[in-house]
Amino acid sequence: MATQSSKTEPITYADAGVDIDRANRTKKRIKYLAHKTFNRGVLSEIGGFGGLFSIDKTKYVDPVLVSSVDGVGTKLKIAFEMDMHQTIGADLVNHCVNDIAVQGAAPLFFMDYLATGQLQPEVAEKVVEGLASACKSNGCALIGGETAEMPGFYPNGEYDLAGFIVGVVERERIVTGKTVEVGDVILGLPSNGLHTNGYSLARKLLFDVAGYTLDTYVNELKGKVGNELLRTHKSYWPIIRKLLAADCVSALAHITGGGITENLPRVLPKGVAAVVEVGSWPLQPIFEHLQKLGNVAQDEMLRTFNMGLGMLLVIPSQKFKKAQSVLERAGEKAHTVGRIVKGDRKVMYT
Repeated sequence: MATQSSKTEPITYADAGVDIDRANRTKKRIKYLAHKTFNRGVLSEIGGFGGLFSIDKTKYVDPVLVSSVDGVGTKLKIAFEMDMHQTIGADLVNHCVNDIAVQGAAPLFFMDYLATGQLQPEVAEKVVEGLASACKSNGCALIGGETAEMPGFYPNGEYDLAGFIVGVVERERIVTGKTVEVGDVILGLPSNGLHTNGYSLARKLLFDVAGYTLDTYVNELKGKVGNELLRTHKSYWPIIRKLLAADCVSALAHITGGGITENLPRVLPKGVAAVVEVGSWPLQPIFEHLQKLGNVAQDEMLRTFNMGLGMLLVIPSQKFKKAQSVLERAGEKAHTVGRIVKGDRKVMYT
């Protein structure tokens, strides 16, 4: 019977594919980037078992915490192939910020989860640079996260990225949609392309059907495919906070996976529905091109992509002019795309 030789070299964690020393060096750089987002609310250091954050009691009478978690989806495949990782971090933060903004919450802090087969310090740093930059822009702190090295679990050169956000809103200022009523106006804020949704279908159409590569210049898009697909998910918090301060919004819907068709009904109360007029806003070239490539049905497009509208606002009719004034002063474009009617929490297109 074979026995292990007493001369066998000691096996380490690094031999199994996990280099703790390399990870620690990477975390030191990440700590520096995170520190740049810290504010007075942060009570803990990067590297602890948990992140600590204190809410400013002078700002709120009855604060309510609002949380959300999300990932970037198959948009990551584009980042891998183009070896561009900084925008992915911003995509994640902005998506999460928008998700809690629709309930009126100001972002407080963010945490990330980055998992890969073999940690590449320069890639991890680029991702965290994007996270930190977007956190700073949105006024929230990057107070911690997890960097996991999992040999054999992910293909070489690939990783997964997820984020968790916590925000705060005064209880009486929570946006629930319960005040939405017949006659309210629906405004749409332009998206910056696909944002982070519909990439599985987009990749199939662009690469499998059309045979493009990421470097293909497409006249209809006035640019290369890869550049179009890596456009950063837009944060709407800067304009939303102004609209909320002016008290002229009754509901907000972040248009992500499921498109207008499935996201707008999520913020409508019983007894009302939405009528959306297709063609009332400019349709960006990427959506027209995708639809043409696959002869995709209009209904399928509307429930897969944001179709050029990243955020929908439901505005009381009597506050419409006020909302328009806030948008104009902020230099924010908005399109009147529909109205609220009697119905059962669904979207009808005209």
